[in-house]
Amino acid sequence: MAFIDEMAFYAEAGHGGDGVVRWRQEKFIPKGGPAGGDGGRGGDFYVIGVRDVHILSKYKAKKSFSAGRGEDGANKSLHGKNGKDFVLELPVGSIITNLDTDEEWRLDREGEKIMVLRGGHGGFGNEHFKSSTNTTPKEWRPGEGGEHGNFKIELELFADIGLIGLPNAGKTSLLNALTNAQARVGDYAFTTLDPNLGDFYGHIIADIPGIIEGASEGRGLGIKFLRHIKRTKMLAHLVSFENSNMLKSYEEVRKELGQYDKKLNLGPDGLASKKEIIILTKSDVAEDPRPHGSRQRVGQAKVIAKKIKEFKKLAPASKGGVFTLTLFDDKMVKQFSDELMKILSKNNV
Repeated sequence: MAFIDEMAFYAEAGHGGDGVVRWRQEKFIPKGGPAGGDGGRGGDFYVIGVRDVHILSKYKAKKSFSAGRGEDGANKSLHGKNGKDFVLELPVGSIITNLDTDEEWRLDREGEKIMVLRGGHGGFGNEHFKSSTNTTPKEWRPGEGGEHGNFKIELELFADIGLIGLPNAGKTSLLNALTNAQARVGDYAFTTLDPNLGDFYGHIIADIPGIIEGASEGRGLGIKFLRHIKRTKMLAHLVSFENSNMLKSYEEVRKELGQYDKKLNLGPDGLASKKEIIILTKSDVAEDPRPHGSRQRVGQAKVIAKKIKEFKKLAPASKGGVFTLTLFDDKMVKQFSDELMKILSKNNV
């Protein structure tokens, strides 16, 4: 199922039912009188937060939604039934915008329910107009139309851990190794076009598609996926040993986070200020950059140790820690999994 994080649609609350003109016709009340009931209210239009990030896919072919119409009034002063409310289920993290009024709502919690359109009032029946000077009113009033508008939904993923890094850093592979996500993996850049999610002992991990230089300006997959990182509690920044300059690769992504923060004026609440751990991936391919014929080449373990030391000097790394990982080593993955649980517990994530 394709991941959808944006949606546009038209919605309307229910139309109010009409009031009616009716007369009492009881056997022993010869003069009768007005007995037309009022119409019912139109149904309201609600949105509610659910813990299902794929639910927007369910509405892919749906372009409009509407609440129920109120019933018309009836004889014997009977009030028409109110129209049925419409409740649209949206993922937690959804931002709902009424494009006609610029009103905006956010669904931050599961079960949170917000009314975005109010149903129309029901019309009055002729009994409503009865008075001492007007004993046989023939007036009635139609129901009012419900509120309506064009809406846009944007999803900002809520996740406990967001996996970030350049394309091919191993994010999807790590997600699959830690969870049962079974996301598709390839050996070429930009394999991941949509965020993948996995459950890590009750914690949600989101594999955020590769960020490249210029992403904060919309280049590549751009701002669409930087938006998803914004509500993630902490970041796991993956840097592959396949990169010839690992520090440069790391700083490139950090730069994009900082520029995105600056662009949206996020300040201390921005992406660059989030708790971060660094994972140096594909350590099985780590090698000394010096020529193979050099007598001074050092072993793989020393190369890895040197890189860990370099990354531990970075300010963000001192907050969360630096780890190395090869996803072909089950023992190493298990050790990292245990460490990750400790980090989550320590930070109350």
